[in-house]
Amino acid sequence: MKLEKAAKQLEALGNPTRLNLYRTLVRAGEAGRPVGYLQDSLGIAASTLSHHLHRLILTGLVTQERQATTLICRANYAIMNELIGFLADECCADVACGAVAGEAVA
Repeated sequence: MKLEKAAKQLEALGNPTRLNLYRTLVRAGEAGRPVGYLQDSLGIAASTLSHHLHRLILTGLVTQERQATTLICRANYAIMNELIGFLADECCADVACGAVAGEAVA
């Protein structure tokens, strides 16, 4: 994953409303949630929800699918796992994991 892509995704998640929205979708699983459910559960105006969903969709973190008259939103788990992997891939690459600053690594 490129640094710029990760930065845009993290920036999108840096807003409390978008983070709450995204976590709601992650909890929903593969079935996702209808836009109406998201609006009701988050207690935000439709235009505000649309704005926040758009930001998450642009970064690839969320997908939408129309089912008849209902718009279903889903967390894109492949992209989420890619971002998590990017953050953790080099964990402790320069020091032993769990080493406290100032301690010698054995």
